[in-house]
Amino acid sequence: MVFLEVEIGGLRYSNPSMLASGILGVSEGLLRRVLEAGAGAVVTKSVTLKPRAGNPTPCFVELEVGYVNSLGIPNPGYREFLQEIKDLHEKEKIIISLAGSSVEDFEVMARAVEESGFPVVELNFSCPHAKNLGLEILKRHQILFEAIKVIKETTRLKVWVKLGLSDNLLEIARGIEKAGADAIVAINTIRCLLIDIYARKPCLSSIYGGLSGKAIHPIATRCVYDLYKVVDIPIIGVGGIESWREAVEFILAGATAFQIGSGIAKEGLDIFKKVIDGLARYLKDNGFSSVYDIVGLAHK
Repeated sequence: MVFLEVEIGGLRYSNPSMLASGILGVSEGLLRRVLEAGAGAVVTKSVTLKPRAGNPTPCFVELEVGYVNSLGIPNPGYREFLQEIKDLHEKEKIIISLAGSSVEDFEVMARAVEESGFPVVELNFSCPHAKNLGLEILKRHQILFEAIKVIKETTRLKVWVKLGLSDNLLEIARGIEKAGADAIVAINTIRCLLIDIYARKPCLSSIYGGLSGKAIHPIATRCVYDLYKVVDIPIIGVGGIESWREAVEFILAGATAFQIGSGIAKEGLDIFKKVIDGLARYLKDNGFSSVYDIVGLAHK
């Protein structure tokens, strides 16, 4: 028998597959559909203290190797969103993604999340195209570390931190673990630029966007591999999963779980069942009985 259950921050999930933030996680109905499709957990779209309209169009481009977006975290604000999903059952499987510009932002939103009955928050310090949020805030490390400490000291929430590609990724990861985070999620889309050769100007209204899809998978795998060497808390790999093979790569590199985003655009919600079934076959065919048998195995 093969066991797919994993534990992160003391919470158990039936399998290591999760919906990545920013994809479908915008309503009660969509979150429920993803869980029904087989995901072990779902991460909501990032919400902010106040409503955000996001960036004007054009803000999304499909490429042969993936997708580029510069949506700018459009959302109705944390209060409205928590009201929208308040009737969801299985709250232990719902991770609320928060994006803020200050420690106070994160503290206020986290308390509301706890009051709404959800046990986990994912702090978005990785969005590459939202002004004064995500990667821009990550440059001020103290906000990140203090936000983790405050949430852990004032709530019972589990805290995951989503990081993007950066030169000091490992240094930041050590600080995150020291501050008390329960898991690290890596990575988000990668900052990039597209130019329309006929209009002779950038394709996106915000100029820069974030590249997602299979093209970034080897980069994300490298980040997970390097993070595994410097932190002891669980790592959740994100980036370019389109089949069970990419999921297995993440786990071998050191991830305890993985999130799926852009792959849904190609495979639909069936991708969760296909990936989990493929992972189970891989474990069985290679003589392993648990996901934990192969976590970080590529290092040995």
